[in-house]
Amino acid sequence: MIVVFKHLFYKNYVGLSLWPFIILKNSSLKKDATLLNHERIHLRQQQELLIVPFYFLYLLEGLIRFLIYFDAYKAYQNISFEREAYDNESNLYYLQERRPYSFIKYLWGEKPSTCRE
Repeated sequence: MIVVFKHLFYKNYVGLSLWPFIILKNSSLKKDATLLNHERIHLRQQQELLIVPFYFLYLLEGLIRFLIYFDAYKAYQNISFEREAYDNESNLYYLQERRPYSFIKYLWGEKPSTCRE
C-alpha cells in the first residue's frame, strides 16, 4: 500500500518502507518504478526477517557503519539492506529472481557494483 506524507522526510529522502506501507514524499513519485522497486525490496527484506528484527538489524548496522565511517550518509549508503536495494532497484524483475536473505552477501566479502567506500 502506497501512502503520501510529505512531512516525514528529511532533505533529499523521498521514500520509506514501513511494513506494510511505502510512504512517499509526494504523489508524483507513485510513477517512479525504480523508487517503488527499491522500496519493495525493503518490504521483502522486512517480511523475511519478520519485520521487527529487520528494524533492529538496520539500526544496529547503521550504528556500526557510522562508527566505521564517522559520516551518517556514508553509513546509510553502506547498510547491507540499502546496498542490495540500490544495486537492484533498476531491475524490475529482481524480486521474482531474488533468493531469500540476499542482503547477507552485502554485509562483507563480496563487493557488489554500488559498494560505497
